[in-house]
Amino acid sequence: MSTERSAPTGNQKRKMKSAARLYAVQALFQMEQSGQTSEHVVAEFLNHRFGEVYEGDEMIDGDIGLFRSLVEDAVNHQARIDQATDRALVAKWPIARIDPTLRGVFRAAGAELNAGATPPKVVIVEYVDIARAFFPDGKEPKFVNAVLDHMAREMRPEAF
Repeated sequence: MSTERSAPTGNQKRKMKSAARLYAVQALFQMEQSGQTSEHVVAEFLNHRFGEVYEGDEMIDGDIGLFRSLVEDAVNHQARIDQATDRALVAKWPIARIDPTLRGVFRAAGAELNAGATPPKVVIVEYVDIARAFFPDGKEPKFVNAVLDHMAREMRPEAF
C-alpha cells in the first residue's frame, strides 16, 4: 500500500478552503487573547492543528496558502477591516464591544473580501457557516450575515 497522497479533488479543495477559514478565525482569536504574533500562531497551527488527531477525530488539512494569507491580511489590514466592520454595526456596538470570536470572523472575512479573489457571496456563506459552528443556537449567524453583506457591498460594490 502506497503512502503517497493523491491530488485533492474539487470537493476536497473546497473543504480545505473552508477549514483554512475556520483555522484563521481561531488563530485570530488566539492572537487577540494571548498577544502572540501572527508568525507564532501560524506556525503553531501548521505544526499542531492541520491534520492532527484530537480525541479520535482527525482535523482536516486546511489550505495552507489561504490560511496564511487570511491571517496575514487580517493583521496587515486590520484598521481598514475594523473600520468597515464598525460602519456595518449599529453605532452603539463598535467592534471593540463585539464577542472576540465574532471579531475573528469579521477580520478573516474582511481580509478575504479585501483580497478580492473569492466572490463576496461565497465569503459571506462560508463565514456565516463558521458563525453557526461557534453559535449553533444563537442569533449570531444572522448578525454575521447582515454585517458581512454590508461590508461586502462597501468593499466590493462591483460584485453586486
